[in-house]
Amino acid sequence: MAFASELAQFPLATVDTAAGRVAWRAAAAPGYDGPVTQVLLHGIGSASASWLQQLRQVAAGTVPASRVLAWDAPGYGDSTPLPAAVPTARDYAQRLWAWLDALGATHPLVLVGHSLGALMAAAAVALQPQRVQRLVLLAPAQGHARLDAAERQKKLDDRLATLARLGPAGMAERRAAAMLSPQARPEQVAFVAQVMAAIDPAGYTQAAHMLSQGDIDADLAGLRCPVHVAGGSADTVTPAAGCQALARRIGAGWTDLGPVGHSCPLEAAAAVNRLIGLDAGATP
Repeated sequence: MAFASELAQFPLATVDTAAGRVAWRAAAAPGYDGPVTQVLLHGIGSASASWLQQLRQVAAGTVPASRVLAWDAPGYGDSTPLPAAVPTARDYAQRLWAWLDALGATHPLVLVGHSLGALMAAAAVALQPQRVQRLVLLAPAQGHARLDAAERQKKLDDRLATLARLGPAGMAERRAAAMLSPQARPEQVAFVAQVMAAIDPAGYTQAAHMLSQGDIDADLAGLRCPVHVAGGSADTVTPAAGCQALARRIGAGWTDLGPVGHSCPLEAAAAVNRLIGLDAGATP
């Protein structure tokens, strides 16, 4: 499958908001002109392109009433970085709602966060719970706020040192295969590498600081909307055991996506699409 060429079917759009410019990709079911139904938030080494399989599913019309938006987070692609050098998950969440306000997307929707996007999604629901019908966390990063200060600082320093030493292209060459299972197809690994190689170091650095101080449990405390957590058994970035433990702590549903790696929206596309409501047998 020529992932890169298929991505051209879903070109980037941009909008300027009072909080800054946001870029995104979109897909709607053929003939559907209703409200946005799902919003997809990518992880730290990724971008809106990582949701290609979900955009394709929507465009195929398997769920007639569906319109999906996948953003480039602040500091990624053409999206304006956040003003704070050390932003919080709430800062990303505020930009998210400013973007959706600019698009007139006020109808309650399904919010989906993958990896670091899960921290952004949780903060967004905490800010405006009335606008989220259901929250889905895929291979969620949980933040390092509850780690010992020295361990937290070491994780941040190591991540930023790797970025400085290798740059985005070098990180992609070294890390792309680790984002997937050993059984992943070569074209899947190549696509993950392509997306990772295009990240902006400054945006990645801001996101790394957010991860360092993030605390997903705090943002999820007291949420009333349905929450579902999922992960793959071959994920070495956010192992399934930790994701399942999060689901237990917050009383959320849990789905084992099977022997897939961290980039589950790509490698476990069918299961993810069902989970977030993008096929005919999906959870509403």
